[in-house]
Parts: sequence; structure tokens; C-alpha cells
Amino acid sequence: MPIQIEHEEHLQKILQKVESGTPCTMRDLAREFGLSPSRLQHLFKERTGARLGQWLAELKLQRAARLLAESNMSVKEVASAVGYGHSSSFVRAFERVFHQAPGRFQRKKLNKRVFS
Repeated sequence: MPIQIEHEEHLQKILQKVESGTPCTMRDLAREFGLSPSRLQHLFKERTGARLGQWLAELKLQRAARLLAESNMSVKEVASAVGYGHSSSFVRAFERVFHQAPGRFQRKKLNKRVFS
């Protein structure tokens, strides 16, 4: 089954690319590997059990939380660094996952570093 092996190799490369921290969209990944976005989503779900869009969004927010906690970047800079075009979209997504605004999250982490 050479097609199956080819898709497995695509998925491995996709996982490596996304986990490397390079901001990318589902459409970018599909284009890069010569798949339609729906085919890519199907293969990803079949292989991992997770939804690709949700997984990409969670990774972006985890990366953002790390940047907020470990750098002096502004919220706007972090939003841009992880691939959000608009900081307001980033703030809403961050609040949904972390139940607090990214600025507050950053201040709490900074206080822990200073007073620990």
C-alpha cells in the first residue's frame, strides 16, 4: 500500500513542522503536502484521533503561554509570534482556554519569577 505509506510520511512531517513552533494554518499544511484541507483533516483524525484545527489552536495557545511566562514580549507581539493576525482574536482564544486575559496571566508569571 504505497499510498498509505506516503500519507504516513506526510503526517510525520506535518507533526514535526507544527511541533517545531513554525506558525502555520491547515490550508498551508495541506498545500505543502499536496492534499486538500478536508483530506488532511481526515488523515490526521484517522491517525491521531484528534481534530487538526483544534490541535493546531491548542499548540498555538500553549506556545503563547510559554512566551508570556518566559519573555518580556507584549501580548500583541506574542499574538503575532504564534500566528494570530489580530490580537483581539488571540485574547478571546486565550481567555477561553486559560480563563484569564493574557496580560494578567503574564503578570502572575512575572510575579512568581520575581518573588520565588
